Amino acid sequence: MADTASRTMIRAQGRKAYTAAFGPSRSGRRHPLVATAMVLPLATLLVVVFGGWEAVVTQASSVGVMLGR
Repeated sequence: MADTASRTMIRAQGRKAYTAAFGPSRSGRRHPLVATAMVLPLATLLVVVFGGWEAVVTQASSVGVMLGR
């Protein structure tokens, strides 16, 4: 417990290094359309590469049956 000051200094240096490398963190929220625009290219790539369209259709069909539609 007597060695807490040095650990606190090390943590502070780590935070400074992280901020220097990745920039300051923003506390605001991202607009939903911006988030969607960021995710869609990756989602499209994953659907094409792994053939996920059939899985999406199957799951949507199963949910529809469970809901009685």
